[in-house]
Amino acid sequence: MDTTGHLDATGHLDAAGHLDTTGHLRQKALPRMTPAPVTLSRRALDVVVALLLLVLLSPLLVLVAVLVRATSQGPAIFRQRRMGEGAQEFTLYKFRTMRQDVGGPGLTGASDARVTGTGRLLRRFGLDELPQFFNVLRGDMTLVGPRPEAVELAHRYPAEYRWVFRHRPGLTGPCQLRSRRDAALLDGRPDPEGYYLEVMVPRRCAMDARLLAHISVATVLLFVARTPWYLLSAAWDEGGGS
Repeated sequence: MDTTGHLDATGHLDAAGHLDTTGHLRQKALPRMTPAPVTLSRRALDVVVALLLLVLLSPLLVLVAVLVRATSQGPAIFRQRRMGEGAQEFTLYKFRTMRQDVGGPGLTGASDARVTGTGRLLRRFGLDELPQFFNVLRGDMTLVGPRPEAVELAHRYPAEYRWVFRHRPGLTGPCQLRSRRDAALLDGRPDPEGYYLEVMVPRRCAMDARLLAHISVATVLLFVARTPWYLLSAAWDEGGGS
């Protein structure tokens, strides 16, 4: 499951070129929160792993960028404002997986018609997320933590779950490792955003709370090791795209 951004209807466009009709971002920014610090050992691990994988995967990054540009109109990289540590916004980088000439809801289901053929493949195997290693290097994200939320959805979180925005969002984690299943849950719902906020956000925050209560370098390494298996399992998983 993923989120797509919408800005207000005062002439601003989101990163995919869509004009917002919802007005969600007309709300005031969330109050700044005291960040929950990432330990020095975890930050060092973030930098080492992100640098190593960017070097090792650089041919794949180039190949995916060329494929995205060759199969649909628009830039290879999608940029979107997400809610980061301490409720401070940052720009998240992904490979673009959606058409630029259509609008729609702020959530992307498994069968969303806005997703391109190439994008569906990238989402299924998590390849669209690879540019986020640059976010990890910048310190916007960490390897393991809560999934980075789109700003307009973060504004609509129930107050009791906004604590999650104290924490640095992660490239992987317990919520990210069920993204295909969660995306399938949104298909066919008349109000996918309402279902997400009322049903899925409480469940996601409960999983994040359990993770963050005991996170350590060992926990990070465990999720880093589990993530490639989850991504490869998409080859035989019928649960839909991520």
